[in-house]
Amino acid sequence: MNRRDFGAGLLAGAGALYLAPAPADTLPAVSAQARALYRRALVLDCNSAPPIPDKLPVPQSDLDLVRNSGVDVVKISLGGINADFEHTVGEIAQMQRMIEYHPDYFMQVRVAADLRRAKATRRLGIILSFESADMFAGKLDNFEVFRDLGVRVAQMSYNRRSPFAAGVMEPDGGGLTPLGRDAVREMNRLGIAIDLSHANAATTQDVLELSSEPPIMTHTGAAALHAHPRLKTDEQLRALAARGGVIGIFDLPYLVASPRQPNVEDYMAHLEHVLEVAGEDHVGIGSDVGIDPFDTSPAGMEEFQKSLDERRKAGLSAPEEDRPLYVEGMNFPRKLELVADRLLKAGHSARTTEKILGGNFERVFTKIWSV
Repeated sequence: MNRRDFGAGLLAGAGALYLAPAPADTLPAVSAQARALYRRALVLDCNSAPPIPDKLPVPQSDLDLVRNSGVDVVKISLGGINADFEHTVGEIAQMQRMIEYHPDYFMQVRVAADLRRAKATRRLGIILSFESADMFAGKLDNFEVFRDLGVRVAQMSYNRRSPFAAGVMEPDGGGLTPLGRDAVREMNRLGIAIDLSHANAATTQDVLELSSEPPIMTHTGAAALHAHPRLKTDEQLRALAARGGVIGIFDLPYLVASPRQPNVEDYMAHLEHVLEVAGEDHVGIGSDVGIDPFDTSPAGMEEFQKSLDERRKAGLSAPEEDRPLYVEGMNFPRKLELVADRLLKAGHSARTTEKILGGNFERVFTKIWSV
């Protein structure tokens, strides 16, 4: 699998596109307090990835970009929107090979202690996850196989139906199937976090009622600010928080109505709204874009359009998939340092800001993965 194939799969599942970046936004001036906080905080982006090359080694410029981003851990989505078991195992093998090839820059996160270990050793910790459920092939036994390969977060479905549940593009598709209910119990047993980012309302309610562990929403926003299937209602946000879960805010175009490209103010409005609704212990970051900037060059936009066309052809796209995958003013590797600065300037405490940057997801993963 080459860089374009890998990147297209991640675009489909995680919203990230991995191409040689064109000139991107530069980091605006941030306060000394924000810089110091960003250095000491655990920075955990719960849906992102480093640049993925065609073949190893990873170019030194990309390794430097990742290290200089200040991001300590990412949850990366493998298997795209519809990859089968064999293809997904191959992607996991590629990721593990990259980690093995560059042990001074990457490490796989398998237990909660690895989160802080990654930061302490200045490596990017990588949490393996799935957004699609096709790779399970409708078999409960495959959950344990993938867990043993290091997968620690998974969804019950992508935008449409799976053998387990229905996604956001199936609003009347019901919730968990009988097999899906068994899958929830199996994921609880294995310590695989259940991600409801793409779940429809019925699936969300069913999982919240059934799961013995806190479910999470790794990458979403507030439907109260823009009515879009990929965003969550206040009722869903409160219910997830009540179960101890965490909601990651993404920086995708769905934050605002098409055709406008969202900006930093739009992003912060969603973050602040979810903070108000769910509380400071239940909000995090799930960018849904790569650490490297989105490529806005003509060549990059052509590749992006090809990926969108593939999604539409597969019937797995969502409304308003018509704009590049970035937020204006945040299209640079250290965008989360800017978020920290904005939070502090808005009057949030350093402790609250550190929770949002990664502490809340660290807490919930520590609980789920300890089973």
